[in-house]
Amino acid sequence: MSDMNELKKSVNDGGVQYIWIGLERKDVDKWQWSSGEPALYLNWEPQQPDGRDECAFMRNGQWHDWPCSNSLTFICKFSSNMNTGLVFVNHMKNWREAQRHCRQTHSDLVSVRNQNESQQVQKFINDSHISNDVWIGLFRVRDPWQWSDQSNSSFRDWAPGEPNVRGKHENCTVINQTALGQWGDISCNNRYPFVCHEDKLILITETLTWPEALRYCRQDYTDLVSVHSEEMQRRVVNVVKRASTEAVWLGLRHSCILGIWYWLSGETVCYQNWAPGNGTGECVSAVRSGAVQSGGDQRWISRPETHKLNFICSRY
Repeated sequence: MSDMNELKKSVNDGGVQYIWIGLERKDVDKWQWSSGEPALYLNWEPQQPDGRDECAFMRNGQWHDWPCSNSLTFICKFSSNMNTGLVFVNHMKNWREAQRHCRQTHSDLVSVRNQNESQQVQKFINDSHISNDVWIGLFRVRDPWQWSDQSNSSFRDWAPGEPNVRGKHENCTVINQTALGQWGDISCNNRYPFVCHEDKLILITETLTWPEALRYCRQDYTDLVSVHSEEMQRRVVNVVKRASTEAVWLGLRHSCILGIWYWLSGETVCYQNWAPGNGTGECVSAVRSGAVQSGGDQRWISRPETHKLNFICSRY
């Protein structure tokens, strides 16, 4: 809603009824995690999913789809600046109730985004002596509306009675100024004013050393990106998945003199997202800089500044 309030301020000239925004209706039927991330790694039991159900549970390390209204125990994940972990909740709840419980008391239902996480969850189940099936945070998305920038936001601000998709021809979205700035679906062939947004984070798919990437960003944008919060890390994750290298340079640097990692924005590293074995003091012959993994957990890693990687420039 904070984005909507800012948007309303920018278009509130009183002279236009409809204004295009970047929400479009498409044929979408996909599985994604409760955290909003797409399900790229899949570990279904053979013959699963069968296409009838919309939520997923885990049994013997593999996944099954099941009606979301059924009740199971479940696993939550928690996270803090220092670590992440898992919590088994031995109460029978349907999938939505389990999701709500995890979000209120921990972080979210557990995601299993790669082989490593699958092994971690199965080890947790074995060590905790959990013998029954457990909900995981995987569900089937049937919302046909998608943002043109491919972002995962599920926020919707439809006006009452919208979307009505008359004759299945109203596949684009407008802000309706006569409906208090809420949204309506309308034919994409109509002509209206529109609102653009400027990307603040720009993935550069050239492969450069860290000093070369720094020079590139400062010349054409503002700087290499500084990831000083969990919110900024989420924005980086949305960008970094399109990279062509296994990691992507950040504006993260190690000082041997001070013995610390710091951001180019001038802040020390308070929010932590290091991969295991990274982020410690490393005073070796090659100067170390920080990068983010383009796959897997998108954790930060330390690399010699002479490595050549993609990088993210920032307009902040």
